[in-house]
Amino acid sequence: MDFNVKKFASGAGLFFTRAVQFTEEKLGQAEKTELDAHFENLLSRADCTKLWTEKIYRQTEALLQPNPSARIEEFLYEKLDRKAPSRVTNGELLGQYMTDAAKEFGPGTPYGGTLIEVGECERRLGAAEREFLQTSAISFLTPLRNFLEGDWRTISKERRLLENLRLDLDACKTRLKKAKVAEAKAAMAPDFQETRPRNYVLSATDCGSESGAEHELRVAQTEFDRQAEVTRLLLEGISSTHVNHLRCLHEFVEAQAAYYKQCHFHMQELQKELGRLPDAFALNSTNSAASACSASEGPVETDTLKIEEVQAPATGSRKAKVLYDYDAADSSELSLLADEVKTNDMMSCEM
Repeated sequence: MDFNVKKFASGAGLFFTRAVQFTEEKLGQAEKTELDAHFENLLSRADCTKLWTEKIYRQTEALLQPNPSARIEEFLYEKLDRKAPSRVTNGELLGQYMTDAAKEFGPGTPYGGTLIEVGECERRLGAAEREFLQTSAISFLTPLRNFLEGDWRTISKERRLLENLRLDLDACKTRLKKAKVAEAKAAMAPDFQETRPRNYVLSATDCGSESGAEHELRVAQTEFDRQAEVTRLLLEGISSTHVNHLRCLHEFVEAQAAYYKQCHFHMQELQKELGRLPDAFALNSTNSAASACSASEGPVETDTLKIEEVQAPATGSRKAKVLYDYDAADSSELSLLADEVKTNDMMSCEM
C-alpha cells in the first residue's frame, strides 16, 4: 500500500511537471526541443498516410456495402469475434422474385419465359457480386484495416511516448538553467550566506544543485534519443506500407475487372437467349389485327380524327355544358360560368 502511494505520488508529480512545461511552451516562456527536418517530414508523411488510408477504407466499405446498417452489423460481429451470417445479394434476391413470378404467370407464356431467363441471369450476376465482395474484402480492405488498427496504433503510441520524453528533457533543461542562475546569485552574495545559518544555505541549494540537474539532463537526453530512434524506424516503415498498399490496390483493380467482365458476359448471353424467344409484341399485334378484320367488313381507319375536321350538323341544335368559368377578353368572346348549358343557336346569336 505504501509502495502504491509513492508510485502514485511520483506519477502525479511527473504529470504535473509535464503539464507545466507544456503550458510554458504554449505561452512562450520556455524553450522547446525541435526535431530535425527529416524527422518532421517523416511525421507529416505518416499523418498524411493515415488520413487518406482511413478515407479510402471508409469509402471502399461504402462502395462494397452501401447499407450502413449492414456495415454496422458486420462490424459488431467482427468485434465479437463471430462469423457474420451469409447475406443474399440484391441481384440474387431479384432473380428469385422473377423466378417466383414466372411460376405464377406461367412459364409457358412469353412473359413468364422471359422472367425465367432474366431471373437466372440476375442470380448469376448476384453470385459474381458476392465473389467480388469477398475478394475485395480480403485483398484490399483487410490490409488497410490492419494498418489503421495495428501499425498506426503502434506509431501513435511511440509518438506519444516521444513527446512525453521531450517534455521531460525540456523540463530538465529548465531546471538546470534555474540551478545555474541560483548558484550564480549565491556566489555573488557572500554576505547573505554568512548572516544565515549553514543549514539554510544547504537546503536552498541542494534541491536544485547544478550537478544534480546535469545528471538528470543526461539521463533525459539518453532516453529521448533512444525513443527518437525507435520512432524514426517506425516512421520510415511507412514506405513499406505504401508498397504493400500498392500491391493490394492492383489486386482490387483486377478483382473489379474480373467482376465487370463476368457481368458483361452474362448480359450478352441473356440478350442471345431473349433473341431466341418468340416475339410477344409481334404475336400481340398479329392477333389484334386478325380480331379487327374478323369483326368488321370494311377496312379500319387508323388515322386520328382532328378537331378541325369535325363538321356541325346541317339542321337542329346542339347543347354544350361549360366546365370552367371564363371571362371574355373582348366583345368577340363569350363570358361563361361553370355548369352553364349553352346551345349552338344561342352561341351563334351572341356571336
